[in-house]
Amino acid sequence: MRYISFSCQEYASYGCVIDGSVTDLGKASGLPDLAGYIAANFESLGTETGLAADHALCDIHYLPVIPNPGKVLCVATNYREPGDEMTERPDYPLLFSRFAGSQTGHDEPLPKPEVSDKFDYEGELAVIIGKAGRRIAEADALAHVAGYTCFNDGSVRDWQKHSSQFTPGKNFARTAGFGPWMVPRDELPDPFNLALETRVNGELRQRNNTSRMIFTIPWLISYFSQFAVLEPGDVIVTGTPSGFGSSRKPPVFLQVGDIVEIEIEKIGTLRNIVATEPDH
Repeated sequence: MRYISFSCQEYASYGCVIDGSVTDLGKASGLPDLAGYIAANFESLGTETGLAADHALCDIHYLPVIPNPGKVLCVATNYREPGDEMTERPDYPLLFSRFAGSQTGHDEPLPKPEVSDKFDYEGELAVIIGKAGRRIAEADALAHVAGYTCFNDGSVRDWQKHSSQFTPGKNFARTAGFGPWMVPRDELPDPFNLALETRVNGELRQRNNTSRMIFTIPWLISYFSQFAVLEPGDVIVTGTPSGFGSSRKPPVFLQVGDIVEIEIEKIGTLRNIVATEPDH
């Protein structure tokens, strides 16, 4: 099962993708959004039956998987690269937050901010919380996960470096791709060994595996839950490997017309085209 949020014929809803068609779960459930549906159906995600096709997949526009998350909690970098297996892990990761309005859906444009020529990509695995929790034990952390998807943590590097706080460079409108869909946890019981690749115009820019995360998914869920109540629909973006534009020599940043693809094994491919920033 693949869960999406989408718009079609000037209305927004959510549903699941089956054989190239979309079932509108919002129409049947009466729940306002995918986060609400996940909360109400957490124990049975992926087991729905009797689903009828409401739309052809080609007729919908993808929205961010969770368009209105209460929290988007992000980790900087977070991958060991070949040859650094023995590097000592720091005590804590570098963290930052994104706003809901900084996200966009699969196959939607990524606006290149007019105020910068240092728009960058970061391919990442995103974790969607399905069950609320506070002070979650690391051993229990995956029991709070609804599912997984791809995330492009689009970053405006000069604005990110205005100070030690990343907030400005991580929150330009619609600069982060989020999708295309959520794969439920029960269909992906081992998120610790997934190949991750980022391509720009077909050229491989990032390649690593989630087995090489410095801070693991359970550790991150437990840590975040010590200072924040995690709620259904909250998103944890787990960090990126090397190869993003500002890490290359010389640096290479995104330009209008570039196609960015984030592919994660057993999940799928998130694709966005860089576009001129609109006036509004």
